[in-house]
Amino acid sequence: MLDTNRAQEASPARGNGSHWCPVSSSSPLPTRVVLLTGPSGSGKSSLAARSGLPVLRLDDFYKEGDDPTLPLVEGSSDIDWDSPLSWDADTAVAAIEELCAAGRTQVPVYDIATSSRTGAEALDISRTPLFIAEGIFAADIAARCQELGLLADALCLRGRPSTTFRRRLARDLREGRKSVLFLLRRGLRLMRAERGIVARHAALGAHPCGRDEALGRLAAAAAGRHRATPAAA
Repeated sequence: MLDTNRAQEASPARGNGSHWCPVSSSSPLPTRVVLLTGPSGSGKSSLAARSGLPVLRLDDFYKEGDDPTLPLVEGSSDIDWDSPLSWDADTAVAAIEELCAAGRTQVPVYDIATSSRTGAEALDISRTPLFIAEGIFAADIAARCQELGLLADALCLRGRPSTTFRRRLARDLREGRKSVLFLLRRGLRLMRAERGIVARHAALGAHPCGRDEALGRLAAAAAGRHRATPAAA
């Protein structure tokens, strides 16, 4: 869990503080979101859980498997679940807006194994001034959240592609997300593309970093310092 009471050590990400803007303590802190992205299997969910902050799971905003707008992997009949076109960005942003404004929202419950929404549930963060929205498409909404004045920070977890491959495959097999053959094809494709995926997230405004730096930036945001720079160049 984040310790926001102790002094924060300097980090390369914060530098001289020019990327951060203090929030006045004379009024209640506005609720803001940290967008947490990174390649599938990079450790986003584990980091979000470790932070102790409320979490909005952006994977629950996938389109359903019978949606005619779902994209296909080039040269294949596989649905490209790693394309942002497989995801409902508008509904995700609306949920973030409602959480920031009212502290609660209804979110879909998505079953990845069947590619379908199985219901909905309430997410209530009460008066918590910071929450995490995590998922592989989080960077795709960074600019919109910045324009709406909701963005505290946007982070992209990165690591070794081989490590990410092993972690992702073990998780997906354990959870029975898709067929073994599909998971192997997808895993190898993502391992080859991982550096490009991180570069794309960075171009969309997410700061690439490892786990420790991400925790430091989360602590800064929880202490009331939000990124003042634009979400994307």
